[in-house]
Amino acid sequence: MPGFVRRAGVRARSTAAALVVVAVALAIGAAVLLLLLQRTLITSVADQAESRAFDVAGQVAEEGESGLAKELVENTRATQLIQVVNAQGKVVAVSSQIAAGAPLTQTRPAAGQFVRDDVGEMPLLDDDSPYLIVARGTEFHGARYTVIVASSVETQRDTITTVTTYLLIGFPLLLALVGVATWVLVGRALRPVERIRSRVHGIGVGQLADRVPVPAAGDEIARLAVTMNEMLDRLQSGQETQRRFVADASHELRSPIASLMAALDVVEADETGQSARELHQVMQAETERMRRLVEDLLLLAKADDTGLRIQRTDVDLDDLVGIELRRLRAANGVAVEAVVPPVRVSGDAAKLSQVLRNLADNAVQAAHGKVRFTLSEEAGTATVTVEDDGDGIPPEERSRVFERFVRLDASRARGSGGSGLGLAIVREVVRGHGGTVEVSESPLGGARFVVRLPVAG
Repeated sequence: MPGFVRRAGVRARSTAAALVVVAVALAIGAAVLLLLLQRTLITSVADQAESRAFDVAGQVAEEGESGLAKELVENTRATQLIQVVNAQGKVVAVSSQIAAGAPLTQTRPAAGQFVRDDVGEMPLLDDDSPYLIVARGTEFHGARYTVIVASSVETQRDTITTVTTYLLIGFPLLLALVGVATWVLVGRALRPVERIRSRVHGIGVGQLADRVPVPAAGDEIARLAVTMNEMLDRLQSGQETQRRFVADASHELRSPIASLMAALDVVEADETGQSARELHQVMQAETERMRRLVEDLLLLAKADDTGLRIQRTDVDLDDLVGIELRRLRAANGVAVEAVVPPVRVSGDAAKLSQVLRNLADNAVQAAHGKVRFTLSEEAGTATVTVEDDGDGIPPEERSRVFERFVRLDASRARGSGGSGLGLAIVREVVRGHGGTVEVSESPLGGARFVVRLPVAG
């Protein structure tokens, strides 16, 4: 019921808006039509009057008053009255006894000139001006005459009245037709929108796999439905990522917590205190593992929320790489090769160190016996390459390795690797510095990680 009420409200507002627009357009169109029709009719009457005045003036100029009265009576149409007035203002010839009185106008144009008189602004709509009067001056043997032609506009006035009546009758009928058509068409257009709305209204947190129907028309509503489905795809993907993130974080935290609880139980049961000294290093390692995991989670959460805050300074990237090289060589685990020329970038030294450490730890864990670092600079870009001679990463998995809690080893044993956040942190930190990171196959046989960063200005 609420959906019907909302839909009816939209239809009513749309119909009202359409009626207002059509009413204004019709009113303007009707006014323009009447003005153009009036101008056309007036022009037609005036042209006929001027043509008749021209003919009569020509006859007067050739023959004077001789035979003029007979010609006017025989050749003047019923809608016209003609007077011929001499220089003394006396009517010397008329087309009808109706015009035998005083001159119809006091206008006396010069010979050969036309003057239109007493027709008003709107002669077809003005009851006081039933005639359109045209006067033309002429001469016969030096005597001046004025030919006056009065044309009735009664027929034209009736035409305007008839058209106005039809417009007044058709105006409400057309508005009613437009209102009904708009109501029906808007209702038909809103039906798919209502179906989309009702489907979205019924989708809860547990039904994000549902999708809205997409109309087959391929119009804006269809594109709206596609956009809604794309939004639901993103929501579903985000929910799945969030659930997986929580599950993986819980799994990662469960192992060190279990180890600490077991160690505490052993320490509590040992009255001699020897176990506390023996397990101190184990508990310290597990606590450090939990601390690093929580810090990594916080870093990624900040990256998702407001983005990483980069404290930019000029950083000697070769010095940071050198620190990691000394750390790896001191561990005596793998052979480390390096090509490290001086390169300076603009960035956060602490976060860039974390990037290098994560890449180094990842390479050591995957290597069989060799790791190689290469640093270079070209065209304003610093490039750090970290390679190993391990088993490599399959091409179909290379985009996944930068996701959170992703480890290509399916087991969750501690020895199989870290928490699965290292490469995700690498991608976020590099992205925060305006750089890129990608993985490919190394000539050594394993994985090849390439980080590109803009050099210092």
